[in-house]
Amino acid sequence: MSIKNSFILLLGLLLNLSVYGGPFPPAAGLPGSTAIAANDPAIVGWATAYSDYVIGANVDVQFQTPNLALGPAGNSDGNNNGFVFDIVSLGNNGSISLSFENPLTNGDGADFLVFENSFSDGFLELAFVEVSSNGSDFVRFDNVSLTPTAVGAFGNIDTTNIIGYGGKYRSGFGTPFDLQELASKASLHPSLNINYITHVRIVDISGNGTHFDSLPAPAGPNPIYDPFPSSGSAGFDLDAVAVMHFYQQEFEANVPLPFSSLILLSLMLINIHYLRGRKTP
Repeated sequence: MSIKNSFILLLGLLLNLSVYGGPFPPAAGLPGSTAIAANDPAIVGWATAYSDYVIGANVDVQFQTPNLALGPAGNSDGNNNGFVFDIVSLGNNGSISLSFENPLTNGDGADFLVFENSFSDGFLELAFVEVSSNGSDFVRFDNVSLTPTAVGAFGNIDTTNIIGYGGKYRSGFGTPFDLQELASKASLHPSLNINYITHVRIVDISGNGTHFDSLPAPAGPNPIYDPFPSSGSAGFDLDAVAVMHFYQQEFEANVPLPFSSLILLSLMLINIHYLRGRKTP
């Protein structure tokens, strides 16, 4: 279900008390959560290359290793650094693009997962998530932030108040993204083919309210808040991007031959039979 449709269905819940507080799926492990664990057997692959790593502000050198965003979450290089430390930091307003052994495609449910390194269900650093079918033209997933006020450097946000961002879930659990949600944007972005995605781009959000969600008026757009300011490993800390559905080249099999080809083949067979008959004593 698209974020727009989800919001329409759930808008009324904002006026009522709920178990979780907001209208969107709760933290990993709770009923209704959409979080997917890093060891889920449905994962079929991981990002294998990166490009366009733009380092934002306040990132120490030790967290500027983009190769750590490749391979499995928590174990990109085989050293089992764990979900918290196996990361590359984007810094404030930084970004990075990931690519894969094969393109991604639109299947049933989630098509890829984004892993961040949050050590809790509340300390969530967020990022926009975008995809491309050619590596240069990107389309962003819709997103909603209902966090009402600014969040301090070590503050928390309610998982049920956000949707459509990388970083919704704590370390070890991926945030799912369904390419079907972008189907309605294809007419506005001719280069986009949701059945053939070559790149996923992660764009950090400085959580001081200078970025806005994609919720249309009159309910939005809303300022986006997450823990701010931060330093050392500021901004979104990317652990990995997992693949749920790879594109597979479809080869035609048992396709009927055109009628003209059948005629030519028949003539060839007749000719072969005739020549063989003439050689018979």
